[in-house]
Amino acid sequence: MASKITQSSAASVQHVKPSAVGDSEHVDDASGPSSTGPTSATQTPALTPITSRAVLQSKDDVILVTFEPDDPNDPMNWSNAKKWRTTILLCFMCLFIGLATASFSAGITDMCEEFGVAVEVGQVGMFVFNASFAVVPMFLGPLSEFIGRNPIYLGSYALFTVWFIPIALAQNIQTVIIARLLSGCFGAAGTTIIPGTLADIWSTKERGLPINLFSFVAVFGTVAAPLWTGFINQNIGWRWIEWIQLICNGALLIVELVFLSETRGGLILAKRAKALRKETGDSRYKAASEIETPSLRALLSASTTRAFVLLVREPVVFFFSLWLAFAWAIIFLFFAVIPLTFQHNHGWSQGIAGLPYISSIIGTFLAFGASFHQNAVYARVREQNGGIPSPEARLWWSRIGGILLPVSLFWFSWTQFASVPWIVPTLALCPMVFSIYLIFDAVQNYLADGYGEYASSAISAQGFIRNMLAASFPLYSTQMFTNMGYQWAGTLCALIATVMIPLPVSDPV
Repeated sequence: MASKITQSSAASVQHVKPSAVGDSEHVDDASGPSSTGPTSATQTPALTPITSRAVLQSKDDVILVTFEPDDPNDPMNWSNAKKWRTTILLCFMCLFIGLATASFSAGITDMCEEFGVAVEVGQVGMFVFNASFAVVPMFLGPLSEFIGRNPIYLGSYALFTVWFIPIALAQNIQTVIIARLLSGCFGAAGTTIIPGTLADIWSTKERGLPINLFSFVAVFGTVAAPLWTGFINQNIGWRWIEWIQLICNGALLIVELVFLSETRGGLILAKRAKALRKETGDSRYKAASEIETPSLRALLSASTTRAFVLLVREPVVFFFSLWLAFAWAIIFLFFAVIPLTFQHNHGWSQGIAGLPYISSIIGTFLAFGASFHQNAVYARVREQNGGIPSPEARLWWSRIGGILLPVSLFWFSWTQFASVPWIVPTLALCPMVFSIYLIFDAVQNYLADGYGEYASSAISAQGFIRNMLAASFPLYSTQMFTNMGYQWAGTLCALIATVMIPLPVSDPV
């Protein structure tokens, strides 16, 4: 009977005593690089201690349903074409959500004039969007463990797309702020749980390029938006920034609905086990996730409390998170600084003042190229260590980035004079974004490698600090640079970055 069922279901089954799996008091860490992948028939993953709510139906043997070694339905065994299709679809989703993060900034001034409120009130729309990215992923990650990745991705992305409509039709600033808050809550899924999904389908050895691509679109989407939204706002108004995004995201949503596949192996096995129970009438058929998965409440508690415990008790998590948070917040700071420099000092129109972002985009592409060398360094060190990963090997290029960030900030700050040719501060944007990308990529990968089964909690911790700091910077950036002076405000940022230079220094690789 077992062989017949195995053949028809493309899964293997194994008799297991309840004590082997049913008495486990563990739970997988929230979604992240170390929490996913297929479940073995003879060995379950290392799990985080939490009281399990799972209860066996009887004391008889459990028939454990697992993937066979070459099962094509196991996400880890998908063809490279299907894996890359999933990766590219997720990266496009991340790109479009990233564009929405920054696009809003281009229309804030005109929007606030129309509604008769201060620009600072309009900046709250930036704050609530980014702040939601800091909090919501702590809940979406555990939820995806229960209901799968696709319901979270597709449901959230559909609702994210819908909220462009009330922003575009808004008649007061309150509507805009509420819609931006809800848009950010639903958009968070499309950027923050992607690393966990990539871990569902790519092995550790293969994951370098997909993760690099994700890092690239996360940075590129954020820095590229002002390049085109300034022209839209200048020529057809701020509302059309939202309408155009609605059209683009709506089109992508249709593609995602058709082609995006579920990657959560545990969920696929749970569905198979349910089908076997129905087919045979034997309630002993179980997937490991059905036996070991705790309550949603336990998962939520773990994903939120553990992240903050790591921030308090692990200096590496705290300081690396602070380093990345500051670097990431500089991007959002410059959404206000670049218009001040090029519109006020050089008299450019809003659309033309967005062209310096081309320098930022070039820096993103250069950093993407550098990430290939970073992967080669990591692979070489791992081979020298007998196949054992070395998290410090992830930091090679970030050391260069740590130096280039304050250098580029000093460069930009002291060339913000009307008498200095526009090309000089523009060129400074390239190494600045280049360094931010390198820091972003290094910290994400270092925490994933260094904290094993707690990796997603460490990444959630840095995500919280990073997005909260990025949310707050636009609230006071204009006043800071206006009151302190362009040069001295920039110098303050450069000095803070200088203090952080030693952070990635470790054993030579």
